[in-house]
Amino acid sequence: MKKIFLIILLISLNLLALDVRIKDISNFAGVRENQLFGYGVVVGLEGTGDTTQNKFTFQTIANYFDKNGLTMDPKDFQMRNTAAVIITAVLPPFPQVGSKIDVTVSSIGSAKTIQGGVLLITPLKGADGKVYAVSQGAISIGGFNAGQGGGGIRKNHSTVGRIPNGAIIEKSQDLNFTAQKYFTLNMNNSDFTTTTRVVDVINKSFGPIASASNSRSIRIMIPSKFSTNKVRMVSILENLKVNPDSKAKIILNERTGTIVFGENVKITKVAIAHGGITVTINPEFEVSQPNPLSKGETVVTEKDNVNIEEPEAKFKIIENTTTIGDVVKTLNSLGATPRDIIAIIQAMKSSGALQADVEMI
Repeated sequence: MKKIFLIILLISLNLLALDVRIKDISNFAGVRENQLFGYGVVVGLEGTGDTTQNKFTFQTIANYFDKNGLTMDPKDFQMRNTAAVIITAVLPPFPQVGSKIDVTVSSIGSAKTIQGGVLLITPLKGADGKVYAVSQGAISIGGFNAGQGGGGIRKNHSTVGRIPNGAIIEKSQDLNFTAQKYFTLNMNNSDFTTTTRVVDVINKSFGPIASASNSRSIRIMIPSKFSTNKVRMVSILENLKVNPDSKAKIILNERTGTIVFGENVKITKVAIAHGGITVTINPEFEVSQPNPLSKGETVVTEKDNVNIEEPEAKFKIIENTTTIGDVVKTLNSLGATPRDIIAIIQAMKSSGALQADVEMI
């Protein structure tokens, strides 16, 4: 049975230019998400929490009791209903105090599952060490972990869960969007051609207000008619459409046999030979039995029959090509699998016949 591999072809023809919104290929400087994290404890587990080896869990509970006027030695604890966790969340742009965000809760100890647990109140900090949100609530893992040993049943990852709207934002970021005198638009991919096209589209719509600082950044002045309504200007600007350019590039993944061809990949005239050797080993067993009523032993001898097949190598000449389809048809005509094609592509790149960047992932 032949193995089926995946070949992905990303083909963009100039006759069918693909226009995308500026908002899908860029972002405004300062308008970004920020990562939050915190350390907390989950309680209410059914004996599936951390063991006594995780001393930090019991120390955390001891500190919690101490703050509430109850002094206890962590050595006296035998609480398998608790688990130490790390909480992560994403603070969206322009966060408003009192609004809620989702959080992810991940066990860092030896807990078997945090199913059914409740997260105690936990402050969430940013990279600057300041508290931006406070999290608490019941955890949903979207699965279960039941039973023990070989009779256990498990669905999904039971040591990681989420709390929808589990954190309340307590601090906003200092970004006065309406006070800015100009915007900086950063392209997701650094490309002089695409950046120039974006500048042309913006200037055609708003007048000569945009200029490129480099292959990624565009400075956009704010016209007087939008000085009091900059949000509307951004809304119009980010919905303008442009045809982004791309480099000739091929992505190869030898582990999965995946090949991704980008646009503008061209090959100069080259000859390719493809052949393979198939080795087949069939073991055979010879049994020698003693005569009846004798004291001999049965002897089993293994013998390997080795068969080697080497098909005739095929030479294929690839002319100067202008489309990805020509390249793929030619390689497929050699009977090559994607793994073979990966080797062929690398060889063509080394020979200088392939006019594209090749990246292994």
